[in-house]
Amino acid sequence: MHTMRHSQRIGLELAKAARAGLRAGWATGRTARPAVRAGARWYSAPGTQTVKLTAESYPQLERDTRFARVTAEDMAAFEAMLGAGQVVTGADAEGYNIDTMRKYKGQASVVLRPRTTEEVAAIMRHCHARRLAVVPQGGNTGLVGGSVPVFDEIVVSLALMNSVRAFDPVSGVLEVDAGCVLETADQYVAEHGYIFPLDLGAKGSCHIGGNVATNAGGLRLLRYGSLHGTVLGVEAVLADGTVVNGMSRLRKDNTGYDLKQLFIGSEGTLGVITGVAVLCPRRSAVVNVAFFGLESYEKVQQAFVRAKGELQEILSAFEFMDQEAVEHVGKMSGHLSPLDDKHRFYVLVETSGSNREHDEDKLQTYLEGLMENDVIADGVLAQDETQLRSLWNLREGIPESLAKSGGVYKYDVSIPLNELYQLVDDTRTHLAEQGFPTATEGSPVVNVVGYGHLGDGNLHLNVAVNRYNKAVEAALEPWVYEWIQKRSGSISAEHGVGFAKKNYLHYSKDQGMIDLMRQLKVAYDPQGILNPYKYI
Repeated sequence: MHTMRHSQRIGLELAKAARAGLRAGWATGRTARPAVRAGARWYSAPGTQTVKLTAESYPQLERDTRFARVTAEDMAAFEAMLGAGQVVTGADAEGYNIDTMRKYKGQASVVLRPRTTEEVAAIMRHCHARRLAVVPQGGNTGLVGGSVPVFDEIVVSLALMNSVRAFDPVSGVLEVDAGCVLETADQYVAEHGYIFPLDLGAKGSCHIGGNVATNAGGLRLLRYGSLHGTVLGVEAVLADGTVVNGMSRLRKDNTGYDLKQLFIGSEGTLGVITGVAVLCPRRSAVVNVAFFGLESYEKVQQAFVRAKGELQEILSAFEFMDQEAVEHVGKMSGHLSPLDDKHRFYVLVETSGSNREHDEDKLQTYLEGLMENDVIADGVLAQDETQLRSLWNLREGIPESLAKSGGVYKYDVSIPLNELYQLVDDTRTHLAEQGFPTATEGSPVVNVVGYGHLGDGNLHLNVAVNRYNKAVEAALEPWVYEWIQKRSGSISAEHGVGFAKKNYLHYSKDQGMIDLMRQLKVAYDPQGILNPYKYI
């Protein structure tokens, strides 16, 4: 077997197949345009689309009369406690009312932008005394409507609390304000040879406080685990203005309940996260990426099992995409597959290590074994940073490309691996039976695609539509959640519950667990002013 690395092609001379082998390099003429970000959003639907008020889309939902309305006296108090430009009203508040998918729209007329934890505490003390409802908001990149108001709640934006507080280059512990942008934090620790343990497509816009509040998963979970493990400390302000300072730098602390875990994934319903301490691992010196095509989901699973066995300690990502997802991103965003032929599925494998020769040998041996056993049909190895980034752009560009269709019904779910993709096939069949054939001219349904993080059993089922349609929504919900419940899966793997899934929590949690969650909510926020109409 003859092997050439770097910019040359790799010819795998397989005795039983007279076919082209794994290629290192790109198909001639293939280019990938960089991702385009519009304003503060990492993707957005066409700007001409009118976003209906959530209250109009869900007329059965009524404003809670327990909550007061903002008065001139309240405004005077906010102006006094905050500086110039930190109180946003009128038309300037409009952008804070609309979620990133342009599906939910609130009616907030007041947005408060504190700069310090003390200012957040002052805001909450006033709102608690007046019983004014509050929505904490980070980068507003959430996908379940959890970060925008439903009615006239006050938005508390953490955007101005965006500083790195401290970093210990020995332990790798980073302390940041909640409004620190994920990409900014990652670039900061990169200068010290470390990496932030979370990576998302929205990294240029999302805030770390929001990531923690939603327990975001992302692309690095396979390697570094969830935020429940990497977050060492949380500082938060409770509904009554009490500051809870749990900014621990310690990896081991068994003194009482680990209360910070309650804030991780609580989506702003228990308190406003203002600071986070995160354990950052060392950044790998050598990163390799391979991209290959497969003809069945069974072969995707085979490739994953072999990756765990043969790549082990250097395996950092195992992402899969179906043909529909790759074709859609190529059409809408220009990120084209480097493979000449179409394949039913595609996989992106990333390895991260410290020894280039060792890592490249392991990855190439793994890929050659897959081809020799007819697991994969074709593939490429990224030979430089540009090619590596192009492959990741293809994977990360899927949500952006789908959003350009007009609207997307998103289901990020956890399902046992052997049945994970079956949900996509069954959704296509179900929609056709309900009178919504996929990818048909004039139909509300544009496309049904599946992709996700196979390493942690997380499927992203996306149904792209040219416009949000109540009939399509009724066909999907609760059918999707019932399907998941039958497989003992989770209706939310990493996006959270928010507004979108609050009525479907019982498909993943029994009544005893839901009751316990309600008790915690009452204990932390007895008046219910924090992020109402969501979560529970």
